[in-house]
Amino acid sequence: MSLYEKLKKQVLSSQIWKSIFRHDYKDTQRNRFLQILDNVFLHLHPTRVPRHAVHYGYTWGMGGITFFLFLVLTVTGVVLMFYYRPTAEYAYADMLYLKHDVPFGMFIRNMHRWAAHAMVITTWLHMLRVFMTGSYKPPREFNWMVGVLLLVLTLLLSFTGYLLPWDQLSIWAVTVGTNMARSTPLLGHEGPFSTMLGFRPDNDVRFMLLGGTIVGPPALLRFYVLHCLFLPIVAAVFMAVHFWRIRKDGNISAPTEAEWKAVANEAIARKKFAAAGSAQPAAPAPKPAATTEAEKS
Repeated sequence: MSLYEKLKKQVLSSQIWKSIFRHDYKDTQRNRFLQILDNVFLHLHPTRVPRHAVHYGYTWGMGGITFFLFLVLTVTGVVLMFYYRPTAEYAYADMLYLKHDVPFGMFIRNMHRWAAHAMVITTWLHMLRVFMTGSYKPPREFNWMVGVLLLVLTLLLSFTGYLLPWDQLSIWAVTVGTNMARSTPLLGHEGPFSTMLGFRPDNDVRFMLLGGTIVGPPALLRFYVLHCLFLPIVAAVFMAVHFWRIRKDGNISAPTEAEWKAVANEAIARKKFAAAGSAQPAAPAPKPAATTEAEKS
């Protein structure tokens, strides 16, 4: 036995190695299960994945892409926090400093911005795919509602982040957006039942969002806290619940048995039709036209 094999045997049989790696990695079905269950990151995934779940024509991969964009937004957002101060005096100046003086500052900001736009799009596409494939049906109704909450949180993250550049576009866009909140039923002072509930401009939902009656420094601070702390944490919690429910509900939803049979019968019918078409005899070639005596002469 060579020195390398002796060292390898000693390391693999040591208690330290066994405490970290609790089983070997031979390619067996049992070890495949254990590799998933014993890993802190992989245990969130199911030990088995149906064949249709990895087919991009069925899932579009929108759920995974959305989660990847959320990670990109988290990393780039933390970097941007090092150069941003959520005060009316410095917010816009920090944006200019980030744009012109920080190395790769504009690149990081644009990566954050375009990832936010892309996340909104992929979230809608993911919801569309879930609806089109009937993945909201029993036993997945609860996870569908969690997905709807994640869609709302995604839109709120995009809306709260829009004010942070503190330029004219963001200030007036948030002014228009929060003015709509005044007409919210049961919450806004211009909405239905507002008089009955005693809502005024200084105590309705718009005042709660802005910290005042206009878009000012309190609104900037509140939107910063919502965008960088409260909403991401809530979204991360619901994402964990979402992933957990996908696993507990039997992984990605599959078509019903009747739908599988219909697809199989359609495929068989297409093959038979194609085979019948190829088996038909070819049409005879047209005979040349007879030449007249005038053409011969």
